[in-house]
Amino acid sequence: MITGASRGIGRAIATAFAAEGDRVVIHHRSSPELAEALRAELPGDGHAVVQADLADPDEVRLMVDAAAEALGGIDVLVNNAGIFLAHPIMDVSYEEWQAAWHQTLGVNLLGAANATWCAVRHMGRGGRIVNVSSRGAFRGEPDSPAYGASKAGMNALGQSLAIALAPRGITVGTVAPGFVETDMTNEHLKAPRGDAIRAQSPFGRIAMPEEIAAAVLYLASPEAEWASGTIIDLNGASYLRS
Repeated sequence: MITGASRGIGRAIATAFAAEGDRVVIHHRSSPELAEALRAELPGDGHAVVQADLADPDEVRLMVDAAAEALGGIDVLVNNAGIFLAHPIMDVSYEEWQAAWHQTLGVNLLGAANATWCAVRHMGRGGRIVNVSSRGAFRGEPDSPAYGASKAGMNALGQSLAIALAPRGITVGTVAPGFVETDMTNEHLKAPRGDAIRAQSPFGRIAMPEEIAAAVLYLASPEAEWASGTIIDLNGASYLRS
């Protein structure tokens, strides 16, 4: 099951799993046409679409239960869905500041935490949870601090649960991309700002969604058990940390 799978990174992840012969549940919040179009395009049978606002705990539980019913259980959960809201601290009202934090944490962090709680109840040994974090968790997001904080929280959540779930044979891994070519980043990548963003990496480009999907596929594989708790940086050496 992949959250936020109707477009961008989530779509690439769904496509990668289906290409391996897996059955995929595609989650969306408000894009049923895109989700259904993707389901129809995926190779193989047994794929399904679920809808939920991840900021609503009740909807999350219903979504995960529906996914488990469609698949006969859940082997892999990919917490990919996220929102990115600009709210520079000196440029927004107190009400706007509160709203940005509430919305961002509600989807990016609490939504992922709730989906994980629900999903592990449908997992057996060998289950895999993969979180999609961000380079911003480490370098900071001055114009979108709630986003950076939500992703840092996701990193900590993943590491905590890697320890908690290991006795059950369930692993938790995280990927932390930099800029990726998606609908979400399209506006930022237009010139002249786009040229500066691409120049952040010594490769002179940004990632493609398929590159992120490949790392997710690895962390979901049987061979990745010993990588539980890890955070894989996927930013083309644009930000290095010790």
